[in-house]
Amino acid sequence: MSGPQVPPGLGAPTPSDDAAQLFDQPWCAPITSNERVYAGAVWNIRRETFDYGNGELRRDFMDHTGAVAVVAIDEQDRILVLRQYRHPVRLREWELPAGLLDVAAEPALTGAQRELAEEADLVASDWQVLVDYCTSPGGSNEIVRVYLARGLSSTDAPHERTGEEADMELRWVSLDDAHEAVLMGRVTNSITMVAVLTAMAKRTAGWAHLLPGNASWPMLEWRNASA
Repeated sequence: MSGPQVPPGLGAPTPSDDAAQLFDQPWCAPITSNERVYAGAVWNIRRETFDYGNGELRRDFMDHTGAVAVVAIDEQDRILVLRQYRHPVRLREWELPAGLLDVAAEPALTGAQRELAEEADLVASDWQVLVDYCTSPGGSNEIVRVYLARGLSSTDAPHERTGEEADMELRWVSLDDAHEAVLMGRVTNSITMVAVLTAMAKRTAGWAHLLPGNASWPMLEWRNASA
């Protein structure tokens, strides 16, 4: 039986220089067993056994829905950040508007638009893909797509928030100040760090290397196909 097919856009780029040779290779070891060993309220724990080298390995990992996040940037080059309590790390972290891909068949862009409205009471007219990344590939299959959202305006009505979102603090900060906070170690949320560092680099490059908001997500397609 043939293995999962690699989606277009994932894998080796056209060779041009040394930098182009740095790419993550889509490949899945032959899986011999796969079971859910814990069913949680939000995430599950999965155990897989697979052939590798001359032997067999077993790994437990978090089976994650995937997530989206939004760098909402206004005309003054400020980004919106939210301070939210995160109980597992006992921190009130500065984060971006973000959320799980937990609505069946919902496109990632639609999910990002929903999260921006629900967490920040904002809509955006211009959406682009900023970066995709794996949060903790040694123990979780979570992948995140971060969007750049511009052309911001308020929603028709504020969203009612509950739980840890009920007392979130919203603040607009310049991208430069957010960058300094990351470099100085004052902000430790991984999505915020990756997004801010990537946004700074792409702004310096004239906002190069952005994809359309509705671009395909080969990494997510590969993860789901090889699960």
